[in-house]
Amino acid sequence: MRKGLLFILMLILAAFLAACGSSEDGESGSDSNGSEEASDSKWSEIQEKGEIVVGTSGTLFPASYYPEESDEMTGYDVEIMREVADRLGLELKFEEYGVDGLLSAINSGRIDAVINDMEVTKARQEQFTFSEPYKYSYSTMIVRESDLSGIEKLEDLEGKTHGGGATTVFSQIAEHFGAETKTYGNVTNDVYLRDVENGNTDFIINDYYLQSLALKALPNIEVQLHPDLKFHPTNSAIVMPNDASEMKKEIDAVLQEMHEDGTLTKLSEEFFGGKDASKKPEADIREIEGLEL
Repeated sequence: MRKGLLFILMLILAAFLAACGSSEDGESGSDSNGSEEASDSKWSEIQEKGEIVVGTSGTLFPASYYPEESDEMTGYDVEIMREVADRLGLELKFEEYGVDGLLSAINSGRIDAVINDMEVTKARQEQFTFSEPYKYSYSTMIVRESDLSGIEKLEDLEGKTHGGGATTVFSQIAEHFGAETKTYGNVTNDVYLRDVENGNTDFIINDYYLQSLALKALPNIEVQLHPDLKFHPTNSAIVMPNDASEMKKEIDAVLQEMHEDGTLTKLSEEFFGGKDASKKPEADIREIEGLEL
């Protein structure tokens, strides 16, 4: 039992460190010769060989990971891509990369697409083509149960200490409001949460669904999601080469079918503890002005 819990904690740790990736992971995009004609040629090439090669990390729970004692990758994103490929009549081959290497693998032509809970940002849209979203989420904040870490609004983050990755979107948000980020090496998720509990840090910003899973796995640590702060709405989508118009058209059509027939809802509820991340949340979510991502 302890071994299984540790495994889940390590998966959630990987997600904590990598979810949404670095703000600097938009490696050099395709050059100006990436025309629609080349895009159509790429899709024709995929159809001709009958296979689509997709990059993912295999370490991002619950999007793309290996269950304990299994050599078969699964996850919300992985199973979505399997269904997309199947409905397109294509064989699917996954190639595993570190989060920082996924987008460069598209540019180099080593893979045809990426699915890895990749957030759609303005900077990335300038370099890549995105499918319609298959996941909608937003950022939340873990704080101490006793006093909410003295935080009532985002402006209260000034002078406080955030626990997170060095260059993630979440750390950028914290620093945008004047917080300092304490970065971590390869530590388990309970270290992050206990640092908040003990006052070594004040808060952790991350994805709502991911933080909900973390708290569920560690119920005895006296931290909680901030009850009032919901911000930075996010969309996750499949990433394709720049100007991949025909490829996008085909994939979007399948994703729309999966929305309509309930497949995305079913997969989301399976991997996100009964919650439907395939639909836009109804909560009032604050946009952050002046934050360039």
